[in-house]
Amino acid sequence: MPSKTNYLLGIFLSLVIFISNKPVFAINNPNLLPEEKTPVIDLAKTLSPNQKKSLEENLNKLEIESGWKIKYLSQFESAPGIAIKDYWHLDDTSLLIIADPRGGNLLNFNVGEAYFSFMPRLFWVELQTRFGNQYYVKEHGEDGAVLDAINSVKICLDRGGCKVVPGLPKEQYIWTLCTSILGGLVAGFSSAPRKEGQIISIGFLALLSPLWGMLFGVFGLAPIITRTNDILPLLKNGLAFAAAGIAGYILSQTIFSRYEQAKKG
Repeated sequence: MPSKTNYLLGIFLSLVIFISNKPVFAINNPNLLPEEKTPVIDLAKTLSPNQKKSLEENLNKLEIESGWKIKYLSQFESAPGIAIKDYWHLDDTSLLIIADPRGGNLLNFNVGEAYFSFMPRLFWVELQTRFGNQYYVKEHGEDGAVLDAINSVKICLDRGGCKVVPGLPKEQYIWTLCTSILGGLVAGFSSAPRKEGQIISIGFLALLSPLWGMLFGVFGLAPIITRTNDILPLLKNGLAFAAAGIAGYILSQTIFSRYEQAKKG
């Protein structure tokens, strides 16, 4: 329970940061900046030399082809501070991704206003909490967290915008599977016959349709549809819903028959 509370608190604090003013650079240390222009300044050494070179090439290509500027800065014991704004000429089309291993969350974003027309503020909160949290960094490494976050932004720019971060994390899929099963159980129980000669109780099934429909449709399918084009999770959740519905139907019939026998006895 405490871990869940901390996770929700982290989301809330991240949301406050993004809704409020942009991050302020409290120091000014231009000596840390390289003389030649590069979109990647990796002071904390989060990337390998090959990863750094590849990322530089991809970000330069993105800027030339689309006009969107994505810059990456990692820092640890020291940081360039406000000098980075002049170095990269940050403006409304600029996205500054900052990785700092000292904090609770690895990633921070300084988002240009132009990005919000394509990716709302909640997108950036989800991006930070998904890829910057300690568990993701531990499993995928700092380099994996950084590159996955940048790749998600690039995917959304190619699509013309995103409401949510693309991709379906394992934890989120498990949640959708659980709600699909629960929705199936509710539908199965509600559809069990209540009268002699009745096969399905249409009335109770319709009465509880907002509940099982929300569990299956809103929580079980919608997160998958909005985040990935993969149909396999949809098929799995659909089968789980159907299987749980059959199980709920059979179980409820058993319960009702025992109840009727007890009444007659």
